[in-house]
Amino acid sequence: MLRTHQAVVRDGAIKLLEQVDLPEGTKVLVTVLQDDRDDFWIAASQSSLEKIWDNPEDDVYEELLER
Repeated sequence: MLRTHQAVVRDGAIKLLEQVDLPEGTKVLVTVLQDDRDDFWIAASQSSLEKIWDNPEDDVYEELLER
């Protein structure tokens, strides 16, 4: 089972931000997030948001608001 825990790099070592009970020798995967991660997630979600908000089916609601 995969679990995600936040961590930071301090003095060249990866330090978990919360207490996690891991047995010695546990294998882990590390994903490095760029400092501009907010920009990444905004860009990644933009196309999904456009599909939800910019569609002809929702035009009926806009017409109701104009009345």
